[in-house]
Amino acid sequence: MTSKLEQLRSMTTVVADTGDLEAIAKLTPVDATTNPSLLLKAAQLPRYADALNQARQLANGDVNRACDLFAVSVGEEILRLIPGRVSTEVDARLSFDSEASYAKAMNLVELYNQRGINNDRLLIKIAATWEGIKAAERLEKAGVQCNLTLLFSFAQACACADANVTLISPFVGRIYDWHKQQTGINYQGIDDPGVQSVSRIYRYYKQNDYQTIVMGASFRNIGQIEALAGCDRLTISPALLEALAADSGQLSRALNSQQTGEAKQTLSEACFRWEHNEDAMATEKLAEGIRLFAIDQVKLEKLLS
Repeated sequence: MTSKLEQLRSMTTVVADTGDLEAIAKLTPVDATTNPSLLLKAAQLPRYADALNQARQLANGDVNRACDLFAVSVGEEILRLIPGRVSTEVDARLSFDSEASYAKAMNLVELYNQRGINNDRLLIKIAATWEGIKAAERLEKAGVQCNLTLLFSFAQACACADANVTLISPFVGRIYDWHKQQTGINYQGIDDPGVQSVSRIYRYYKQNDYQTIVMGASFRNIGQIEALAGCDRLTISPALLEALAADSGQLSRALNSQQTGEAKQTLSEACFRWEHNEDAMATEKLAEGIRLFAIDQVKLEKLLS
């Protein structure tokens, strides 16, 4: 029997959640996604030393530009190994500034374009705050496709779909972490709150013919991945990809586009903020995620300064 990884690939697009070129070359995902934490890890690897030095030199003392140049260098290397797209993230400190997020995204795209990389190989990652979603809506209209990240609430998913963003990344593992901390329960399979959240969003999108891609992210174990087999995409760490590749057990489809979801709802800014605020887990994890990405962005700046 084929491995669970190969079975998963027959029903879901597999994305590598890493900036490690060796892992990407070995595991051959379609797409790859990075974030400030992954870039910080990459920056400490010997193989990226030249890219770091080049970013410093080209930036002429502008540390923000150096970070952008390094992120694009890593993205360019990844694109040589995959057939699809790479996701590159906007500075998390801009998460509540729509105009600045838009400008930063356009700058990243321009840097890629200067290296001969077209927009159809790129996804710009932005935190799914109201401001981030509005920036993404503008970017999509300008021909820049977006990946809305740090997505924890159903309200965020509804707003992203209405903004016609290309892709969302609901964070399965961090939802699981929050509920486990609150209850002490080690949730499994379909009982996992993170799995339930992504399944709900997937069914809602299919029920209402939204074209936005659902990409489950931030997995803690293989069981979470198995319970979401059939989702549009799943972005998975190298360790879990290797575990799936080593497992030859049967993997059944859990999600399909014929499953019934909820009726369509359109949220105003006030409704979005209220509904997201009513979800304590989502409110806490979004804020925490932005803070942690910002911390790693500052660490990366110090490496490049």
